[in-house]
Amino acid sequence: MTQPRFSFVIWLACLTLASGGSVVRAQTTNLEELRVAIDQAVADAGMPNAWWTINVKEVASERAWYQKDVGRSFIPASNTKLYTTAAALDLLGPDFTYETSVWTDGHIENGVLHGNLVVKGSGDPVIGGRFNGGDITQTFRQWAEKLKTLGITRIEGGLIGDDNVFDDQALGYGWQWDDLDFWYAAETSALSFNDNCVDFQLIAQAENMPAEIKWEPTMTTYVQVSNRSTTVAEGASLVEDYARKPNTNAFILGSKVPLGRTDFESLTVTNPTKYFVHVLREVLIREGIAISGDSYDIDDLVTLPNYSDGYLFSTFSPPLKDIIRALNKNSQNLYAEQVLKTLAVQLPVSGFPKGSGAMGWSRARKMLAVAGVDTLHLQLVDGSGLARQNLVTSEMTTNLLLYMAKHPNPDVTSAFYDSLPIGGVDGTLSGRMKQTPAAGNVHAKTGTVGNASALSGYVTTASGTRLVFSIMANHFTESSLGPRRLQDQVVEILARHQQ
Repeated sequence: MTQPRFSFVIWLACLTLASGGSVVRAQTTNLEELRVAIDQAVADAGMPNAWWTINVKEVASERAWYQKDVGRSFIPASNTKLYTTAAALDLLGPDFTYETSVWTDGHIENGVLHGNLVVKGSGDPVIGGRFNGGDITQTFRQWAEKLKTLGITRIEGGLIGDDNVFDDQALGYGWQWDDLDFWYAAETSALSFNDNCVDFQLIAQAENMPAEIKWEPTMTTYVQVSNRSTTVAEGASLVEDYARKPNTNAFILGSKVPLGRTDFESLTVTNPTKYFVHVLREVLIREGIAISGDSYDIDDLVTLPNYSDGYLFSTFSPPLKDIIRALNKNSQNLYAEQVLKTLAVQLPVSGFPKGSGAMGWSRARKMLAVAGVDTLHLQLVDGSGLARQNLVTSEMTTNLLLYMAKHPNPDVTSAFYDSLPIGGVDGTLSGRMKQTPAAGNVHAKTGTVGNASALSGYVTTASGTRLVFSIMANHFTESSLGPRRLQDQVVEILARHQQ
């Protein structure tokens, strides 16, 4: 028998426990109770200046269970990646792979390559350590062995990186200048290496002395480092301080590192193409291949090499489904931007710059319309969600999630679902919703930029009903902890529901 609304609210209040920022809520047994519980959670969140949208739908029937401002546009932050990865899986397929090929414009004679070595990129975002057990330069060492197998022990020429399948807009539209030094705002390139970052370690030494600084890959000379760090007393707070001089690869590291600690940070480089071939040159030399020339971005050359008859070998990426899994689990912005531009490379349309993000979204819009997304009011300007000009509604997002749950290709459905972080288990949700019914249950994409927070995905109720949901907050002036706490509470209410 359904309880009257007023008595349910009293019952809920009595059984709601708040401790240490977490909330344990009673189980709801019908949609009226569910809606009251979510309304109460929003009211209790104490963010009166925030804009909220919440949309919950049943997967099987597509019936709405709860809706709040579902037609209002919100900044989705990294929920943008749901659109990017859904389009890529749909249009390219889960087994799509990138090919990075090595060529020459010269000839091989008596162990000497007379000419340049040219590396042609196709947009592969993952060359580096992520899929090689953390071994950043493994692929380059493998290339050294392949060159030796071809009889090459010396290159009388330079190394050229050909990145021309992508446009030259290295940064996402609308990105903020103060993000650009950090890993989450790395420049794009059809030739990308180590997430287009250098990985720094600042190791505490004697108190009041500079920290020791090391970096990967291989202490490369592609970067210049000014050490302004300080070792401070044991138990003091770590104070991070990093900067890269604009449009250079000159870093100033001024962190205060407590005794006994090491500060880790991945910082972006400018011109990833030249970075790629610069480090490749360093590795080849260490592996015993002499090189007389320097490393170059093909865009910097006055005379372009003619290497069309000089194919040597290729390297292929892991399948797209594995790349997208890393992309969504870790909310990897660079991968999202690369995947978006890949749509433009593989499925070009007229009227846009070659290999551009804008062309990628033009290609994706037809697929999104088929998925039930209102593309007339959809605004997406980058692939990752770092741009604040992205605007979506929760109705768009839940419709997209429904479409992907019922995609005509079940391999696309599973690749998309498996790419999402799992509450309390992995990725950006590894520390959230632990020891609740949502743990190990909810598969959802997080999203955070200044004054915007989102969580959208799938959850199954206690009675076995599968739901999609989208929860977004904008315009709050508190920290993002408040919106995240409310997102988790709503998902936990859904996971507890027994009907």
